[in-house]
Amino acid sequence: MKILIIVDTMGTGGKERRLLELLKGLVRYEKVLCELVILSDIVEYKELHQINLPIHLIKRNRRIDVSVYKKIYRIIKQFEPDIIQSWSSFVSLYVFPIAKLLNIIFVNAMIADAPADLKSFSPRWMRSRLTFPFSDAIVANSQAGLIAYNAPRNKSYCIHNGIDLKRFHHLKDEKDIKKKLGITTKYVVGMVGSFRGAKDYRTYIEAAKQVLCVRRDITFLAIGEGRDLPLFQKDIDEQFTNFIIFTGRQEAVESIVNLFAIGILMTDSSVHGEGISNAIIEYMALGKPVIATDTGGTTELVVEGVTGIISPQRDSRKLAENILYLLNHQGVAEQMGKNGKDRIEKNFSIDEMTKKFIELYANLLGKSHHVPLNNSMLPS
Repeated sequence: MKILIIVDTMGTGGKERRLLELLKGLVRYEKVLCELVILSDIVEYKELHQINLPIHLIKRNRRIDVSVYKKIYRIIKQFEPDIIQSWSSFVSLYVFPIAKLLNIIFVNAMIADAPADLKSFSPRWMRSRLTFPFSDAIVANSQAGLIAYNAPRNKSYCIHNGIDLKRFHHLKDEKDIKKKLGITTKYVVGMVGSFRGAKDYRTYIEAAKQVLCVRRDITFLAIGEGRDLPLFQKDIDEQFTNFIIFTGRQEAVESIVNLFAIGILMTDSSVHGEGISNAIIEYMALGKPVIATDTGGTTELVVEGVTGIISPQRDSRKLAENILYLLNHQGVAEQMGKNGKDRIEKNFSIDEMTKKFIELYANLLGKSHHVPLNNSMLPS
């Protein structure tokens, strides 16, 4: 079974993290040969270089570069894949003509979000309408995503994100992390996400201010970078500067999340529809109760009242109430965290995600689902 996966970039986004985890899973199967094509020279995940598979970098001179078709064609002719899988909507535009020309199975894995209102003739709508008819399978990381894009049911598949739980085996010392970030309070509440409009940091920070007017034993972390970060930094009154900390981009995110009493992800569906959030998966994998908005596929991950709380969109008052409730009811918060960790280990592991992709590939190729693991690549 030979799989060629093509992605536009390997920057530090959720889409790229999900692909990285899949590649780590696929190389463990002895009868699966996989190669990766990246349509840029951006590779920000260092872990990618530790995976034993060929990587081809194709740098584009412009967004639509005709020469890319020739380069992809040469790689395909040399590798002779059974399946070509695209990992973004723009890449799908490059891939489907070549796949159809060479009569190779085309897996379109472009859906990683779930917009509440996908506008007709928007770029994402146009790309889906152009590529879906030529796709042998359409993969989304949430059921909500398939519904949002109105993907044809007869060839649509939902495969949730999977996470490599070994990432949490060697966390940095909590005292060292607190000292580095200047945290002196008993509790830490945090939100991880970029400052580029997709995440609703405004509601989060307004709720933080409301909570801090009640009690001052909490530090609120905002972890991420982006064009809007300076605007939020300027908007913090001096009385809150020691309690609301903007960390910027962080390498050891898992170790910082491990400090959290509560993990938060606020999203405004008018701006962005979540697929399955890697940030929430990380919160839950580390045993943290979650507060998140009911957007996109979030409720496929967070079970209300069991692993966390679903909080209304753009409602800072309600978010503040929910934060205070969990801080004041530590037994409830701890049980939610335990339930969340169990849910991730059972349903959102890297093994579970990889197994479902293998089953999909086998179905498309008309082969047996049983593909043996390469025991030499299993974790010790």
